Amino acid sequence: PCPLHLPQYGLVFDAGSTHTALYIYRWPADKENGTGIVSQVEACTVSGPGISSYADDPAGAGARLKPCLDKAMKIVPAEQQRETPTYLGATAGMRLLREQNSTKAEQVFAEVAKAIGEYPVDFRGAWILTGNEEGSFSWITVNYLLETLIKFSFAEKWEHPRETEVLGALDLGGASTQITFQPGVAIEDKNTSVFFRLYGTNYSLYTHSYLCYGQTQALKRLLAALRQVPQPLQISHPCYPKGYQENITTADLYDSPCVHAPSTPSPAQVLTVTGTGDPAACSTAIQKLFNFTCGANRTCGFNGVYQPPVRGQFFAFAGFYYTFHFLNLTSQQSLSDVNSTVQTFCKKNWAELVETFPQEKGYLHMYCSMAIYILTLLLDGYKFNEYTWSNIHFSQQAANTDIGWTLGFMLNFTNMIPTEALEHVKGHQPGLWAGAVSFIVLAIV
Repeated sequence: PCPLHLPQYGLVFDAGSTHTALYIYRWPADKENGTGIVSQVEACTVSGPGISSYADDPAGAGARLKPCLDKAMKIVPAEQQRETPTYLGATAGMRLLREQNSTKAEQVFAEVAKAIGEYPVDFRGAWILTGNEEGSFSWITVNYLLETLIKFSFAEKWEHPRETEVLGALDLGGASTQITFQPGVAIEDKNTSVFFRLYGTNYSLYTHSYLCYGQTQALKRLLAALRQVPQPLQISHPCYPKGYQENITTADLYDSPCVHAPSTPSPAQVLTVTGTGDPAACSTAIQKLFNFTCGANRTCGFNGVYQPPVRGQFFAFAGFYYTFHFLNLTSQQSLSDVNSTVQTFCKKNWAELVETFPQEKGYLHMYCSMAIYILTLLLDGYKFNEYTWSNIHFSQQAANTDIGWTLGFMLNFTNMIPTEALEHVKGHQPGLWAGAVSFIVLAIV
């Protein structure tokens, strides 16, 4: 490759509610308009919790980013660092902090921006994505990586793949969950509609983000709902395994805007949570976190939010993938197989689980609740059924790249996805191509 065409790099921090990661992307300089040509070089996990947890120590949020930035400076060649676009996007954890205390949210942002600003990169800003952006950019990532937007044809032209349906995206974070797909009908509520023109094709998508329905916040809300007032210090938890017990303070339980504290605030107390390992009761308790009734004249997801019927194939990633991967359910098992696996797992007692999965100690007691939560969200919430279940693909990566909003975000903000169709030929070596054709013609003659 000639030295003019050094590969280019881009950096995106994904500042989620429970942790932050830095994604390092690379692409060939001369082919940036193609699809599927941006690759992920590295994903660096920032130590510690999400940046929204640093509300009372904003400088700490900035300091924690440095090891990953140092790593990036070893990967991106020194002479290219100054033109490496760098972004930080925050999602539902910061949406919640901004709701609670916008001044603290701004201080955290000031500190992370200051930390990134100390590196010789083209820092283009830190901001909070809306739920619709988060869903839409994940949709772009999935379809870009799986090349459903354009394909490079045998005739050496970029063209819109015939007969290819675009893919839907299902994202489950710590504090919110997103669903994005191209419905077969007109979208009735403009708040849930987003429009893209990519490579000369128009896409009208349905997208919605449910705040407080990410897995960390949902399970917190479940715990608060299980707390019965007559026995205020004891909580029986049907989703936790029999024989499991933990203590939690009321301060920790009610520290989030998603969890409604009891009207009479009590002094900080320690609550004892005891698992009862009862999947049926677990399922009933989780269903109460949702309101499944819809208005008479329209289809909806839950809590009265409009949603057209799900259509097409979907990729389910992040939290959907982690729990299903743990349970070995990521290879297109039928819904009845999934249900029986989850039931069996949920009935195992704590001693059995620790013996079977010694390496999983941290989250082990939560997998049952997360699995039942995911099933409730997909089936009762988004209205998948036993037939459409097989259209869901639980995946963490495609084309060796993590699925999430960061790639779509970078492609969008660096203008790497053109609005109009591509005319040019992939790999611009017309000399070689012409030479080969002449050689074949002469050989035939």
